[in-house]
Amino acid sequence: MFIHWGLYSLLGRGEWAMNRERIPINEYVKLADSFSADSYNPREWAALARDAGMKYMVLTTKHHEGFCLWNSPTCSFNSVKSAAGRDLVDEFVNAVRDAGLKVGLYYSLGDWFNSDWRRGWQGDGDARERFMDYTHTLVRELMTGYGKIDILWYDLPQSYSPAEWRSVELNAMARSLQPHIIINNRAMTTEDFGTPEQHVASAPKGRMWESCMTLNDNWGYCPSDKQFKTSRDVALTLANVASGCGNLLLNVGPDGLGRIPDESASILRTVGRWLDANAEAIYPVDRHSLSFNLWGPTTVSGNSMYLFLKNYFGNSLTVGGLKPNVLSAKLLASGRSLRVNRKEAQTMLSGLPDASPDSMPSVVKLELDGVPAQDISEVIGGADVFPDFPK
Repeated sequence: MFIHWGLYSLLGRGEWAMNRERIPINEYVKLADSFSADSYNPREWAALARDAGMKYMVLTTKHHEGFCLWNSPTCSFNSVKSAAGRDLVDEFVNAVRDAGLKVGLYYSLGDWFNSDWRRGWQGDGDARERFMDYTHTLVRELMTGYGKIDILWYDLPQSYSPAEWRSVELNAMARSLQPHIIINNRAMTTEDFGTPEQHVASAPKGRMWESCMTLNDNWGYCPSDKQFKTSRDVALTLANVASGCGNLLLNVGPDGLGRIPDESASILRTVGRWLDANAEAIYPVDRHSLSFNLWGPTTVSGNSMYLFLKNYFGNSLTVGGLKPNVLSAKLLASGRSLRVNRKEAQTMLSGLPDASPDSMPSVVKLELDGVPAQDISEVIGGADVFPDFPK
């Protein structure tokens, strides 16, 4: 679960409202006087994440607006000095950890509040150095004040080079304080994992990656935005990500009081119920699988192969080019056994319901007599089956 929450949540026009509407700083900071966080209950957030089958949570401790959700001795523009009057990061970390989930902290390197950020990239060298010291100090605060942190998630580095950010030094400091942490690639160094945004883009084998996506069109709270993904869409996206051995970081945008919108919660709970029956097709996935099949995504774990039926073809399904033999086949959620017939390079499954059992994707589990592998390049039945294309 990705959580975008800050002063912009009071405005309800997304997380870039300050920048896009050119709201003056001296007006924007007044929002802190109304940021009471009266309904903020990170234990409810964590329970929702766990119910949805999520394994970790990442909170925007400081978004581009520069407002810190913790008791920072360096930045006075923070939640303790707002109407909330308390350290919101501390409450979040404790709630997530108590729920048995991993703790992730997002930190925006860019900062619309601190004028040194802008002056520095406009050519003021002294301002740039002050801002870099400021940045390193704030990251140090997050890495020392809250126990074990599992993920450090940077954003908005574009205004400076890695050398100007002192990114190598910054990440070395974070790792010295949090030896088990993993760090994303948005301080303009490769670090531990890549972060494709709003799309699925599998990384090279052996490289960790995570697609970050919104549930509707906005990251921050925007009640007029009703373009929500369906639970089915989320489940299929999760399957696509898992097929490439990646993670899905799915965003919610709580309102100014700290309430996750009902639409978001309903989608996530439906996905969670689907995962209750189909989790083994997602966790764990140990190998990249063939990404293009007619039915939809495929995942692989050990000698098992899982077919996510985005396209439902009725009571039969053919898997082409499957190398090992299928020992058994079933619908994963119901346990319904399927018949298997093999003919040359075709493995034919029958006995599926005539129509998809529900609106969520059905998953077929195949148990094989070897590690799953497909080869759809082989010519079957003679070379003239696929004649040469005209030159």
